[in-house]
Amino acid sequence: MPVATQGSVKTLDPDDLRNVGSEIVLGNAYHLYLRPGAEIISNLGGLHNFMSWNGPLLTDSGGFQGYSLKDLRNLTENGISFRSHIDGSSHLLTPESVIEIQELIGADIIMPLDVCLPSTACEPEVVEAIARTSRWMDRCLSAKRDDRQLLFGIVQGGLFLEHRKSSVESLIDLDLPGYAIGGLSVGESKEKMYKIVKRTTAMLPEDKPRYLMGVGSPEDLVECVANGIDMFDCVMPTRVARNGALYKRTGRENITVGKYKNINRPFDENCSCYTCKRFSAGYISHLFRSREYLAYRLASIHNLHFIHTLMHEMKMAIKTGSFLDYVENFRAQYNLPEINSN
Repeated sequence: MPVATQGSVKTLDPDDLRNVGSEIVLGNAYHLYLRPGAEIISNLGGLHNFMSWNGPLLTDSGGFQGYSLKDLRNLTENGISFRSHIDGSSHLLTPESVIEIQELIGADIIMPLDVCLPSTACEPEVVEAIARTSRWMDRCLSAKRDDRQLLFGIVQGGLFLEHRKSSVESLIDLDLPGYAIGGLSVGESKEKMYKIVKRTTAMLPEDKPRYLMGVGSPEDLVECVANGIDMFDCVMPTRVARNGALYKRTGRENITVGKYKNINRPFDENCSCYTCKRFSAGYISHLFRSREYLAYRLASIHNLHFIHTLMHEMKMAIKTGSFLDYVENFRAQYNLPEINSN
């Protein structure tokens, strides 16, 4: 899912998203609540109409901002109190209010308020976070009124497998329409993340979507699909695109390096995206060097097309029984970035 935090995937419009293969987009209830406000979005026809997106929408609750904006928030049993990063005003997100916000916005899949901790969290902190997340889940379910919306549960537990298990067990009995895995890609090594993903998905129902939150690099998508994940969201494909990093089958490359200045052919001659069909690598390199806004759009189109193509290929490989070969071929071709071993 491309990330439209504030109702927009940066530099792209809905037609761009459709053309690159996007089928569902993620928004953020916390950010949309702050600006322009859930009531305004509701009065303007809901988030689909507001952002002119006629496909499914998933909204995150703001629980992740409880981690990423830790200097601006305070956790209590009642919820998460924030000082707005926009104007410093005070706000309180409770399990009940995040459901109300997401119902006003009109998302198709909604998320509960949860406690997301850094990878360095100690065991007592993780145990308390799981317990609180579970209590908040019950409050979210009690507050939910719109039967058309699908409320997923979020598995927490840090890097402690036994506590991931207890988190899963607290959710399974609720028979939810889908299950998300949170609290990963928050500073731990890829090796540790993959281990937790593999063991956690093995405990989740096979007939319900399994969603890994905040993960989206090509190598992570392949490894985590291999470990049982169905859904992903991440800002990375478009964020690195805006910094001149474009994906190829052989890895990620910086379009601004000198070798691309005089190349009069596509960045990736095997790519069928609008950017590669229409423009040369030399032109895109020039746009970045000149800080032209078009650079960010063209690079984002390419990277999202690459990601969606990767996901489609994996889906087809699973259907044809050739997925293990696909994974091995990807690993052999794709040059991984240096892996953090901490």
